[in-house]
Amino acid sequence: MSDDTARPHLPEAYRLRSSSRSGESASRAPGSHCVVLGASIGGLFAARVLSDTFDRVTVIDRDVLTETAENRRGVPQGRHAHAILPAGTKWLQEMFPGLLAEFEAEGVSVVREPTEMHFAPGGHLLSQEGRYADPIPTYQPSRPQLEDRVRSRLRASPNVEITDRCEATGLISSPDGRRVTGVRVAHRDDAAEQGFAADLVVDATGRGGRTTRWLADLGYEQPREDRIAVDIKYVSRNLRVAPGSLGRRKVVIVGACPGRPTGATFLQHGEDHWMLTLIGYGGHHPPVDPSGFLDFAKPIVPPDVFEALCAAEPLDDPVAHRYPASVRRRYERLQRFPDGLLVFGDAICSFNPVYGQGMSAAALQAGALQEALARGGDQLPRRFFKAAARRIEVAWQMAVGSDLSLPEVAGPRPLPVRMTNAFFGCLLSAAEHDSALTQEFVKVSSLLSPPTILLHPVTVGRMVLGNLRHRGAPEAR
Repeated sequence: MSDDTARPHLPEAYRLRSSSRSGESASRAPGSHCVVLGASIGGLFAARVLSDTFDRVTVIDRDVLTETAENRRGVPQGRHAHAILPAGTKWLQEMFPGLLAEFEAEGVSVVREPTEMHFAPGGHLLSQEGRYADPIPTYQPSRPQLEDRVRSRLRASPNVEITDRCEATGLISSPDGRRVTGVRVAHRDDAAEQGFAADLVVDATGRGGRTTRWLADLGYEQPREDRIAVDIKYVSRNLRVAPGSLGRRKVVIVGACPGRPTGATFLQHGEDHWMLTLIGYGGHHPPVDPSGFLDFAKPIVPPDVFEALCAAEPLDDPVAHRYPASVRRRYERLQRFPDGLLVFGDAICSFNPVYGQGMSAAALQAGALQEALARGGDQLPRRFFKAAARRIEVAWQMAVGSDLSLPEVAGPRPLPVRMTNAFFGCLLSAAEHDSALTQEFVKVSSLLSPPTILLHPVTVGRMVLGNLRHRGAPEAR
């Protein structure tokens, strides 16, 4: 699509106005405009960063966006368990000062110590002894709560406008297709179409984003996709649990393991409000009928947790969601890409949701976008895609490796994948009895540290000795 009246490229539009880290201030480019497609977590995080650079930011979403924390049609996964990993928590505190304190004041559950967690990835219950050094707390608002609060913060920004009940129908480009200069939007109420001129368009519409098709329309190559078919189904239910019935625990996570491709996440959202999400890979899907749902949980969760589930008061009916495959689109490997267009969030990489990485990966991408914008608008897409790919690489490799450790998941398992999974199996076995190893693993799985910290000689030595010491122990490996 082209539009000869669209505004020309404005290099000065990409100057960073302010840094939340340093407090240094500069000016936004007068008259510059950015349009973000999608008002889910990824789009909201992108809009927050872009509001520091552009004079105006318009966020467009097809759903009705109320001013209350409600589930919405465009985010079916919002009805299921979500987690903000410490990497995402750190970014939220920097970009939205005071937001986490507001959650805590409202009674949102906060996990600060290992004794408040039952964490059993891959069938290994990790050590709960000791205290982690300088931990970043894990906050557990529901997905609608988090989205509502971030959206409210952005609505209060004088240069951000959020428009709902609208859907992008196509891009506007320069005659030669080398630059995107705007987007066409259809209003759902009356089907009227409107063109938005923009210096930058950001597609944050999720895994179903249309940028791949739009690129083909403009004569560009589509990105290669890496895909792992997981055929996950997860079923969730909100429950009222008697205070204190789970002791100090505020979260129970039991991951799938070879021979048992099922798992559970049980999160405390408030003093007596919990959400139970059961997951199962292909052929082992949890049922949605209440009695079957409870029976499915019994062999997965600890016995005392199951007792608490049996005594809990249901607050709604079980609800299901299917997730066919993890998908990563390799935009960073494209040789050509139009200026004035970016892709963000799940539209770049959509993870298996059982690992709770999606929102934190969006925060990491937002950090990459902030750094790319600070360096100016020259070749912005290329620089952003490369930076974002580096930021999410660990999360992608950990998710894919964990899935491929299950014989029930089909996919290639080259030697590096098999070696990595063998290493993590040994590490987790030793971490069952070693809080120091647990701490190092949590740093990596929380996306705070690179996996290379696990190769430190001291860490490897503890892992080897720990496995030798407990080689004959009866616990499941």
